[in-house]
Amino acid sequence: MVEMTRRIGRRRNVGGAEAMVRILTYNVHRCVGTDRWLDVGRVAEVIAAQAPDIVALQELDVGRARTGGVDQAHQIARRLGMAFHFNAALQVEEERYGDAILTTLPERLVRAGAIPAHPRFSRLEPRGAIWVAVNVGGAELQIINTHLGLVPREQRLQAAALAGPDWVGAAPAGAPLVLLGDMNATPRHAAYRILASRLNDARRLAPGAGRAPTFPSTFPVLAIDHVFVSAAVSVAAVRTPLDPLTRLASDHLPLVVDISLSGNAQS
Repeated sequence: MVEMTRRIGRRRNVGGAEAMVRILTYNVHRCVGTDRWLDVGRVAEVIAAQAPDIVALQELDVGRARTGGVDQAHQIARRLGMAFHFNAALQVEEERYGDAILTTLPERLVRAGAIPAHPRFSRLEPRGAIWVAVNVGGAELQIINTHLGLVPREQRLQAAALAGPDWVGAAPAGAPLVLLGDMNATPRHAAYRILASRLNDARRLAPGAGRAPTFPSTFPVLAIDHVFVSAAVSVAAVRTPLDPLTRLASDHLPLVVDISLSGNAQS
């Protein structure tokens, strides 16, 4: 696989309007595809084809024996020419598993940590979130990436925590903010409704976006990966790239969203 070291993201102007930022969220399934083949380069190729400015990844292995001990967050970021921050939702000795935010733009880490588990389900996979502030034309865009659990009661606790004072509620008032990731929840689930009560679903703001399902990648029928935005963010387009490579590289499709910040966004 050819290594992609150039910076792939670029600010876009649409018809002379304000600059656009492209965001991509993608559950990469530890870079194991639907063919059961481990290939970090293939995942990076999927991302590069969309030329995003900001990337949120879930299910990354870092130093895990099952995927050859590779630091997948670092390898993907290096291939794309991006800076990155990684949060380990799970750590056993030197082996880590979690989520990352990558970007070509100036950034700073705000917070990374666990989100609640249900006390009656102690054996479930731990979950986390990571928050990075990205400088977009002098304004800070707040990006929170997460991966919710599979059990509805657990999801509700996690969604409430993310919508609460420690995460979304901790952002500066009126700031442009994006909460995104694999929510393991469709719009019918309570976790989705909790998040949608605080933020806007990007799919509902973009003309012609439709359902844009992301799972399973071989025959996508479920919209469980989501991008939620604050009122200071405008959404121009939402899509799920569907081609032979995206069907193969992971069990999820990437969700790609083009946004712009309102003129009164805080700097």
